[in-house]
Amino acid sequence: MAWRTSILTREILPFALSFAALIGGVLLIDLVLHLAGLVWIGRYLGIVGVAIILGSFSYSLAKRKWIKPFNPVVRLRRHERWAWAGALLILVHAGIHFNALLAWLAVGAMLINVLSGLTGKYLLQRARARMGQTRTDLAAHGSDPAEIEAQMYWDSLTYGIIKQWRSLHVPITLAFAVLALAHIISTALFWGWH
Repeated sequence: MAWRTSILTREILPFALSFAALIGGVLLIDLVLHLAGLVWIGRYLGIVGVAIILGSFSYSLAKRKWIKPFNPVVRLRRHERWAWAGALLILVHAGIHFNALLAWLAVGAMLINVLSGLTGKYLLQRARARMGQTRTDLAAHGSDPAEIEAQMYWDSLTYGIIKQWRSLHVPITLAFAVLALAHIISTALFWGWH
């Protein structure tokens, strides 16, 4: 059954479920805060979320050798978990309030950044490994190279598309950083510190 072994069911579905879990977690936390009358906590979750996301950048800094690397796999997993948790808190902070355009632009850039990060995590590395395994399995079962290519056509096409994720991830990260910084500065100016 080809549908059970396709990249779509093995890779894209888990990717979509991970993003859905993020959104579902946001909705659940927001609901609990509203029901408990603790909506004001959301105002401060943005600060905690930004701090967690900043901590997740140790992977990027180590990858570029700006800080001492120790274990890139450990840093990558930490980057993924911390960025996801920070995004969750920032999205709860944003809530369903549509009164600040700058804040929503920052949230939109963050969501696109999370999507591009999940693309790298769930799709690219697993798709590459599974495609190699599928090629090996087909060859072991006596398929000739032309038949293997024909059977792998859609997987190869899908892989080629998702391979472009890095070209989005870095610029979107920068856009998110600029928009988030502008939001933080404008909030600090108008916070009402008394």
